[in-house]
Amino acid sequence: MRKISNFVLVTLVITLAGVSALAQTAQNAQTAIAQSKAIATPFVATTPASSPATQAIVSSLSILPEADTMVYFNPQRILNELVPKFLPPKDVEGMRKGFEQAKQMAGVDPTKIDYIVIATRFRKPTDDLNFQMPEFMIVASGDFSAESLIALARMASGGKLRDEKYGTKTMGLMTIDPLVKEAEKNPILKSFTEAGIVALNGNTIAVGSPRYLRAAIDAGEGKERISTATLNSLVRDPNALVSIAGTPWHSFAKSFGMLGTETNPRAARCDTRQGDFYAALTMDATNFMLRGAMNADNPDTAKIMSNLFGGFLRHATNEIKDPVAQPLLNGIAIVAEGDEVMIRADVPQQMVMDLMKKHMQPKQDSSVKATDVKTIVKPPVKRRRVKRRG
Repeated sequence: MRKISNFVLVTLVITLAGVSALAQTAQNAQTAIAQSKAIATPFVATTPASSPATQAIVSSLSILPEADTMVYFNPQRILNELVPKFLPPKDVEGMRKGFEQAKQMAGVDPTKIDYIVIATRFRKPTDDLNFQMPEFMIVASGDFSAESLIALARMASGGKLRDEKYGTKTMGLMTIDPLVKEAEKNPILKSFTEAGIVALNGNTIAVGSPRYLRAAIDAGEGKERISTATLNSLVRDPNALVSIAGTPWHSFAKSFGMLGTETNPRAARCDTRQGDFYAALTMDATNFMLRGAMNADNPDTAKIMSNLFGGFLRHATNEIKDPVAQPLLNGIAIVAEGDEVMIRADVPQQMVMDLMKKHMQPKQDSSVKATDVKTIVKPPVKRRRVKRRG
């Protein structure tokens, strides 16, 4: 198996930690929960009763602004349970030593990060009816000092990080020069020419679009916070390795003027949660488990869609004869439950490990075959005959 560079792995995790972190202690949590009782959507109506672990995460994330798509990572399970199963013991030991060095140098232990969340929100078009690119933000929570990480980021930027006061917080902003030049040719990239970083509280750090960071600061002060319905969808299973939730149709309607422009809003003509989705990857002692759900607006539509998707799945299972794909396809189940179309799939961890080993083995050069190698046969040496004189 090809060795994975510990340096790359450590750098990746530390970068995620350095550019993202989220509130572990939620302020006004009771108020947010009380307000959420008034919010009821079909998408979360069929979800199980929230566990204490789910409510703890929801309370922490409730200080964020609204988002159209969110991705949730569980670093503790990924680094402590998943990675050791797929890396050789020597590499795992090296990774842990790297984490210890990161803790000593930057005050961050990646295995103590509670979670990392990537949030995206779409924007209404401008008054001149131009499409606007979505805004992004990466946030995380853990056992570290947000202010210390920002100080390190300021040192690493070489003076390019400038301060901007907004509300009760100070943001660090940096212009991305290569994108500035590209934006001169392609104006749609203009929104990506600047990025920011801010400490939302003592153990919370966020990186992303400056405008979205300002919204996060406002949300921390109680303005236009994310709905609890969105968070309940994202963390249906708080033990998931990775989960994602989004509202694609609402995002489309917002981006293409169906809800008006930034200064001239328009009332929605069709208020539905159809298409809102959730997906998560988790694991137990032997299997990886994929769980997903899509809102179908009503039970009849959910049944129709599950029958349609199930038919596609059966067709694919019959047509694809690959011995590796067959057990994967047979392990997928698509059913209708209430207003939702549910998908479930269990994959043995050993199968994944075998595939990884096969993929990471050095490949032989297929351009040279044994039959292509010809044996060089030397021509027989002809002896020159010398005539004898009589």
